[in-house]
Amino acid sequence: MESIISFKNENNQSASGYPALSMIVKGILDRLESTYNETYEVFTINEYHFELWSLFEEDLMTNNDQLEHVAMIVEKMERYSFTYDAEGDEPIYKVKQALSNNVYAYREQGIAFAQIPIMDGAHLTNVECVFATSSLAMERFLETIKGRLWQKSRNELLIFTDGMDGLNHEHQPITKRVKREDVLLKHEIKEEIYQMLDCLFEEDRSFFETYQIPYKRGILLYGPPGNGKTTLAKSIAHTVDAPAAYWQITEFTSSESIAQVFQMANRLAPIILIIEDIDSMPDGVRSYFLNTLDGATSKEGIFLIGTTNYPEEIDPGLMNRAGRFDRGYEFALPDESLREQYVHEKKFDKLLSSEEIAAVIKHSEGFSFAQLNELFVSCALESHQKGTVDLYRLIKRMKEDHKKSKTGKWQEEDGQLGFY
Repeated sequence: MESIISFKNENNQSASGYPALSMIVKGILDRLESTYNETYEVFTINEYHFELWSLFEEDLMTNNDQLEHVAMIVEKMERYSFTYDAEGDEPIYKVKQALSNNVYAYREQGIAFAQIPIMDGAHLTNVECVFATSSLAMERFLETIKGRLWQKSRNELLIFTDGMDGLNHEHQPITKRVKREDVLLKHEIKEEIYQMLDCLFEEDRSFFETYQIPYKRGILLYGPPGNGKTTLAKSIAHTVDAPAAYWQITEFTSSESIAQVFQMANRLAPIILIIEDIDSMPDGVRSYFLNTLDGATSKEGIFLIGTTNYPEEIDPGLMNRAGRFDRGYEFALPDESLREQYVHEKKFDKLLSSEEIAAVIKHSEGFSFAQLNELFVSCALESHQKGTVDLYRLIKRMKEDHKKSKTGKWQEEDGQLGFY
């Protein structure tokens, strides 16, 4: 298939910058018109609308029969690419049509996509463009993808991560669903949280209308790491009939990325928005985040879940004002009852006697669920390698390492590092 732009222009020189972009866009419009006998218009240039592009990329990956390849854009550049598919029974490499440097169209809908490669100085960048035959065609297409995106976000977890180059988006398939019974938490707290969720997402809105209660909610989960905050958040995302988005706060979180995340949440509502490590919010954007939170939660149907390992480091304003986080729930270190429940559910009895299991429950005071899991792994490894388990030595060693991690003193008196 002939490309839209040949290797060199008619003056035997390569074009770059705006002249190149303008020339390529005109070439794409001409090719679309000659292929489909319809006039197309440019609707967006260099604006990455995640909803549009995520579904377009999915159709490209799955060879959707409504999507047609129109043309390569620049000669001597990619037509195909490959990807590593780790979701099947056996991970494999797959050859796929390249997203960049190609024009694709939904013939029936009158919509086309192109990711145009442009030289910007010494760097090659991609400019995203969307084309349509009319405003009506674009509106109809957007309406059809709204339901698709909601369902896609229901079956997959929408991940936002702030990086050096801005906000990254991706859909991750839910490969292992966390059931409600997998969440180890005090019964009254667990029941209260799930009842709140079921009321918001499973019942009609008459309850909220009758009592004039805002159709929204926010909770903050706090406590030391390894005690089930993320497990609860995943369980909520996997057991509620609504899309779920997961946002990892980093040092790169900015006012722009905050706005993008909440705009997406508003468009997908009703939705669960999980904000991980909210204490990591950079100081320079905390006020913007709080103001955005006030504005975003006025949109109905958003259930906010914030998590933090260090509640003393979050802005007090998060919990002191209606419409931000309505309730806070502490995830403390498990008491003896929860440790006993965890030990039995983890199947320690495959490795230990009943007396040893009782010793684990008794002597693991101060352990998080994550540390109990590590104890199980250590027992399994030792049993596999030696045929026996020195339980008390393992517990003693884990307590010593935990103490060193808290004090930051890893050097032992003989100068050796205190790892085992």
